[in-house]
Amino acid sequence: MGELMVEKHVKFILAVEKRKDDFESVVMEHLRLNGAYWGLTTLDIMGKLAAVEQDEVISWVMQCQHESGSLLYLYNMQMDLVVILDMIRTCCIHLVLFKSWRYLIKYMFLTLIRCRVPDIAALQNEDGSFSGDIWGEVDTRFSYIAILSLALMHQLDKVDVGKAVKYILSCKNVDGGFGCTPGAESHAGQIFCCVAALAITGSLHHVDKDLLGWWLCERQVKSGGLNGRPEKLPDVCYSWWVLSSLIMIDRVHWIDKGKLVKFILDCQDKENGGISDRPDDAVDVFHTYFGVAGLSLLEYPGIKPIDPAYALPVDIVNRVILGR
Repeated sequence: MGELMVEKHVKFILAVEKRKDDFESVVMEHLRLNGAYWGLTTLDIMGKLAAVEQDEVISWVMQCQHESGSLLYLYNMQMDLVVILDMIRTCCIHLVLFKSWRYLIKYMFLTLIRCRVPDIAALQNEDGSFSGDIWGEVDTRFSYIAILSLALMHQLDKVDVGKAVKYILSCKNVDGGFGCTPGAESHAGQIFCCVAALAITGSLHHVDKDLLGWWLCERQVKSGGLNGRPEKLPDVCYSWWVLSSLIMIDRVHWIDKGKLVKFILDCQDKENGGISDRPDDAVDVFHTYFGVAGLSLLEYPGIKPIDPAYALPVDIVNRVILGR
C-alpha cells in the first residue's frame, strides 16, 4: 500500500487557487466558494492550513460581500443554498483557526446570521421540504444544506424541524435508501444528505440501520472503491458519501476498510499532487477533498478527524456547535 502524498497535495491545492485566469477557472467561477471550502478543509485535516496566506484569503472572501451586507455572493451570483453552506463552513474554519483575524471573521459570521437566516427560512415549503433558490427546485440536498447551515449558526428554531424531518422520511425507499424526492431512486449522495440531516436533528431512530447498511456496504466493488448506485463505477467521492453514512448508522465495519484506503491512495497523482475519481484519471480539488476526508473517516495516520454529519473537522465542530 502506498502513502498519502501530503506535501504534493498541498502544492496542488495552492496552485489551483493561483490559476484564476485559466479557462477552466473562468468557466468554473461559480464554484469558487465551494472550492475554497474543499481546499481549506483538506489543508486543515492534513495539518497544513498554515500554508495559506491568511490576508489573501480574507481579502478574497470580503470581495464576495454583497451590497445588502451578505457575504454569500460572488460578484453577481444569485442566492443559492449550496453557496450559503460553503461560505458558512469556510467562515467556521477561519473563525476557529485564523486567530489573528478572529474579530474580522467573527464580524463576518455575525453578518451571515443577520442577513441569511431569514433567506434560508423562507425557502422552506409547506410540506417541510426546502427549495434550493428562488426558482423553487426541491431536493433533499437542500433539506440537508438548510438544516446544517442553520445548525452551524445556532438558528434551527427558525424553521419547522418536525416538518423537515417528515419530508425527508417521505423520501425513504423500500431498499432502505433515500432519493432526492419522494419515489426517486436511492443514491448514495442523497442518502448522506438525508442521514446527516436526521443525525443533526436527533432523528436517526427513524432509519432502518441494518437495511440501509446493507444497501451501503454493497456499494463496495472488487477494487475496494465505492460506487453511488448499483452497477456503477467506483468513485473516490463516494469514500465520503457512503462511508460517512455508514459511520453515522454504526455499520462501517461491514466494508473492507483496508481495500478502500488502498483505492483512495491509488487515485493520487504521485508526481504533481491531487486525487482523481479513479486511478490514472485527471485530478481536481473536489476529489482531493473527498479522498482525504475519506481517509480521515478511516482513521488514516496523521489526518485530523472530520465529523461525518457536519463535514467539518471535529475540533471546529466542537468550537462552533459545542463551544469547547
